[in-house]
Amino acid sequence: MLKTVPRVPALLLDLDGTLVDDVYEHALAWQEAFEEVGIPLTVWRIHKQIGMSGSLFVESVLEDSGRHLAAAEIERVQKLHAAAYERRFHQVRPLPGARELLVHCSQNHIKQAIATSADRDSAQRMLKLLDIDPEFPIVTCDDVPDSKPHPGLFLEAAGRLDCPISQCVIVGDTVWDQLAARRASTIGVGVLTGGYTEDELCRAGAYRVYRDPAELRRHLCELGIQMKH
Repeated sequence: MLKTVPRVPALLLDLDGTLVDDVYEHALAWQEAFEEVGIPLTVWRIHKQIGMSGSLFVESVLEDSGRHLAAAEIERVQKLHAAAYERRFHQVRPLPGARELLVHCSQNHIKQAIATSADRDSAQRMLKLLDIDPEFPIVTCDDVPDSKPHPGLFLEAAGRLDCPISQCVIVGDTVWDQLAARRASTIGVGVLTGGYTEDELCRAGAYRVYRDPAELRRHLCELGIQMKH
């Protein structure tokens, strides 16, 4: 007997840089935090690691810069980053078409969830910016032992939607999202709103790359998602 495949795949969406325009606020906050502990870094070197979980991000940046910090200092850097980002939060805005994409999917009965490396408190603030119901399915770094590029966030989100990961489409702005999609053996889709180029995202495994959530919404049919009429 043939296995039934849902007509409409589920969307698993990253948050920072995919639905909310805050990648550079994060990069500048990290730069400020590292400088506070005596590690001056250029923003572009920081930016290329954005999208990983906080602890893995710090380890990767330190390795790239050839520096080392003790565990207590790493924790201090993370706290300094949180404070620096908080000072910039008033500049954060939803990305073009982000709200409309979420509403459009809801109206067309497309299953969707957010999977983010942010903690739950930070994610809830983003949901308010997007005018999303607090009960919207969301998985954060607090819910899984390993964050991106490990696929755990997306696997957990698929589980909450009661949808096999192979029948989900992962949407993200970084190469780490695409790597997580490949490791989960499902389709990854990129958006350019995080500062990565189309070539970088495609080489990381993206099936399609769109300018922003607005363009993604207009091309959902390319992902095999049919709208109701």
